[in-house]
Amino acid sequence: MIITKTPFRMSFFGGGTDMESFFREYGGAVLSTTFDKYVYVTVRHLPRFFDYSTEISYSRLERVTNINDIEHPAVRNAMKMLDMHEIRLTYEADLPARSGLGTSSSFAVGMLNAFYSLKGKYASKKQLADDAIYLERTLCQEAGGWQDQIAASFGGFNRINFSKDGTYDVVPVIIHPDRKKQLQDNLMMFFTGFTRFSSDLQKANAVGYAEKVAQLREMLSLVDDAEEVLTNKSGDLDEFGQLLDHTWRLKRQTGGAITTNSIDALYEKGVAAGALGGKLLGAGGGGFLLFYVQPEKKAAVREAMKDLLYVPFAFEDGGTRVIHYTPENYTPKEETEE
Repeated sequence: MIITKTPFRMSFFGGGTDMESFFREYGGAVLSTTFDKYVYVTVRHLPRFFDYSTEISYSRLERVTNINDIEHPAVRNAMKMLDMHEIRLTYEADLPARSGLGTSSSFAVGMLNAFYSLKGKYASKKQLADDAIYLERTLCQEAGGWQDQIAASFGGFNRINFSKDGTYDVVPVIIHPDRKKQLQDNLMMFFTGFTRFSSDLQKANAVGYAEKVAQLREMLSLVDDAEEVLTNKSGDLDEFGQLLDHTWRLKRQTGGAITTNSIDALYEKGVAAGALGGKLLGAGGGGFLLFYVQPEKKAAVREAMKDLLYVPFAFEDGGTRVIHYTPENYTPKEETEE
């Protein structure tokens, strides 16, 4: 039996520039972190007592005798990709799916990590990220960028650079511990209650792409500005919050599905209560609202958002990991029947 633990990610700047259609022409960069909310994937070989050979448990239960009958596209394609058979897979998470935190990619990375481990093979963080990108973007044909899979695999507070040649680099952002703690303390996250499929929104937001290039290029330049704020320990950290506001207002111009009247009203309510800035995490349309709030304003923002669920968090830097490993002796069924 294998159990993997894979973090969710929080993207601050550069979202959208991790789309292959953009960075292959202009380059791209994302500033993001993972935090202490996780996806857990348990995988083991299914004992041969049942009239089905594979069991998949997530928000529903699937029991099949043929891999092609699995309805969950990521599980079906990953099992084919890594030649997995006769397994029981269980998924659970600290936060809801379709909520803007890269949940599907964290699941994909954690699942692949578990599959490799069940086979007794080591997969590096880069291999897991690359495989998850291939799984979601190519095999499952889901629209979206590359940042989620990379963040979930590597973990930590990073700048991820995307090159025109289709490669990427993960560069840890070196922040003084006191400053990093101050940033963490000044961020407040609230669940709006709205969920959606990121890939559906990415498709909707792809319409009129040419007009959005200018906004995306400006959003790319803000990655440099934000990194400078974080690494310059003598600078004013509050500028980070003001830049968040700037990037959110730019992002709202890059797609009609990014926001709704309800989200806009909540955001403006938070700013009116004292937040210096913030953004909706993920592709848009719902999920989690993140605010940058000075300590003396936090109570007022909590009160303004009292109808939403407040979700405390802390940064983490572990990335995906195997937290339980019990090797299994597995002989493929066709070999036992010879």
